[in-house]
This record gives sequence, structure tokens and C-alpha cells, in this order.
Amino acid sequence: MLDYMTLKMIWWALAGLFLIGFALTGGFDLGIATLLPFIGKNDDERRVVINSIGPFWDGNQVWLVTVGGVFFAAWPLIYAAAFSGFYFAMMLLILALILRPVGFDYRGKIANPAWRRFWDRVLFISGLLPALVFGVAFGNLLQGVPLSFDAYMRPSYDGMFIALFNPFALLCGLVSLAMLIQHGAAFLRLRTESSSPIYQRGGAALRWSALFYALLFILGGIWVSQMEGFRLVAMPDPGAVVTPLMQEVERGKGLWLANYSRFPVVGLIPVLALLGAGAAWWFGGRNRDRLAFLSSGLCVSMTVIIAPASMFPFLMPSNVAPSQSLTVWNAVSSRLTLEIMLYASIILLPIVLLYTGWVYRVMGGRLNSAQVSSDKNLY
Repeated sequence: MLDYMTLKMIWWALAGLFLIGFALTGGFDLGIATLLPFIGKNDDERRVVINSIGPFWDGNQVWLVTVGGVFFAAWPLIYAAAFSGFYFAMMLLILALILRPVGFDYRGKIANPAWRRFWDRVLFISGLLPALVFGVAFGNLLQGVPLSFDAYMRPSYDGMFIALFNPFALLCGLVSLAMLIQHGAAFLRLRTESSSPIYQRGGAALRWSALFYALLFILGGIWVSQMEGFRLVAMPDPGAVVTPLMQEVERGKGLWLANYSRFPVVGLIPVLALLGAGAAWWFGGRNRDRLAFLSSGLCVSMTVIIAPASMFPFLMPSNVAPSQSLTVWNAVSSRLTLEIMLYASIILLPIVLLYTGWVYRVMGGRLNSAQVSSDKNLY
């Protein structure tokens, strides 16, 4: 039987795993939707682009639902604070995600150019906004959020919606956007024939987005090294029940880099992220599509976990009451809840992975305009 502290660590790791799962699968969905108006120059080409993710996009959304469920059950204080403090940003994100299935299903209902152009714009927005907002969210977490608790553990959030879109957060949003465009372009090249214009345009998008990602990522790293971070100074036994009112936290310049000296392996994460982007750029230029996609996946995975690894044990630091920041130790559910969820995940996660792998194997293959045009059952 696992102790409480170990369960907290396991669920911190599993939450990161589920985030990676969404970024790797839903990420290329968002990237391809963002590329849609630029890579598809006519209706047939746009249908090829849309159908490259047609069999997968709805299943990929399951990872995002899972992430929400994990935070609701395993990290209830994070779930409550995020959905109240980031309310308007969350509504913007949810609206974009609602528009995705509507755009996929409605676009082909009427063979009218104006109708289809409208839904193409909807799909573009539904890809662009989430890709940007996810990065903005991580940017705000690194800066700390205006969150505090009273003596009865009632949370209070004092920020404004527009303040979320500050310069550093927008930079993180652009990093996220460039990364997912790179990942989407890499997947699109796996799904289209090398002789098609879509394939060639996808290669150009892959290389340019990988380059922009690397430049923006390095700029973000320099910025983080100069900004104030947080450090946990004192707290009770992390294996016990802990609240945000039972700890001491300090702020200081460069403290987000402390984990890189305490745990040298963390230093490999940004290196691997940049190497992944560089390899995707290299293999993309040489039409090594599978290797380019795997390299892009490495870049995406490392980028997703770099913020949690740098911030550990913080999950949602407070910039108005640092000692009331939410951490891995104090924002978690009961021991029994974590244990039951772990057993359920051990059973269900392999099933999800096997099913997902089977779908990609059966529904994979390269598409072309003639194939899509002749099949009216496709989008």
C-alpha cells in the first residue's frame, strides 16, 4: 500500500503524462487547423487537410477531458482556482473547442464556396485560440497568479481577464503556437503524398515553425532566468494533510532555476526540446517524415513538462500571498481518492492506449485530392 506522499508524487507525474498525451495528439489537430487556410489553396486541398485528422480529432479530445477530470478529482483546489480565476479565458477556450466539431460536421453539408470558407475560418480560429491560450496559461503560472485564501480556506482571485495577456504570457503563447504548428505540419506530411502541393507547403511550414519555436523558446528561457520565482522555505511533513495556510514561501530573482541545480537531470529537458525542434527541422528538409514527426513529438513532450519541472513543487504560485501558493503537497485530494483513482488508471489507461494505437494503425495512410473528391462520406 502506497503512502500519501508517494501518491501525491504519482499523481503529479500522471497529470503531466495526460497533458503530454493531449499535446501530442490534440496538438497536431490544433496545428493543422491553424494551417488550414494557408496550406489548402482550394476546396479539394482543404478537404485533404481536414481529412488528414478526420478519423482522429474527436478521440484526441478525450485526453483534454481526462486532464480536466484528473484536476477535478486529484487536485480540487487547482481546479477550483483555475476555473474561477481564469473564468473568461476558460470560456474562450471552451467556445473554440465547441466550434471544432461544429466546423468539421457542418462544412460539408452545403456545396457552397461561401459556406465552406466560413467554416474554414471557424476551424482556423478553433485551432489558433486553444494553441495560444494554453501557452498563455503556463506563462501566467510562471509569473504567479493573484490568488489568496482566508482563514476558512475560501479562495479569492483578484486578477482581471486582460491582465492574463501580458507580454511574457503572450510570448509563451507564441511558443505554444509555433510548437503545435510544427507538430501539425509534421503530421500532415505523414498523411499526404510527397508529390502533392500540400506536402511541399507542409514542409515549409514545418521548417519555419521549428525555427520560430527555437528562437522564441530561447528568448523565453532568458526571460525566466531574470524573473522572480518561488521557493518553498518551510512546511509540515508532505506525507501528511497540508493546507496552503501551513507553509512559508519566498520570492526571488532566478528561483525558477533552482531545480536545475538540485536535480541536474531537469537540465536535459530544455536541451531535448531544442534538439527535437532542430531534428524536426533537419528531417523535414530531407523528407524523412516519420523521423520528423517523432522529433516534433519529443519537442512537444519536453516543452509541456518544462514548466512543471522548473516549478516543482509549485502548481499555482500566488504573487499576492506567496505563502498561500498551491503545491503538489497542499492542493491534493484525500489519500483514499488518490488510491482509488490510481487503481482505475492502471486498468483503463492501457485500454485507452491500445485503442488509440489501433485507430491510428487502421485509419492511417496517405491521402490525395482524387481520393477525397471521390469519397462523399469524407469531410
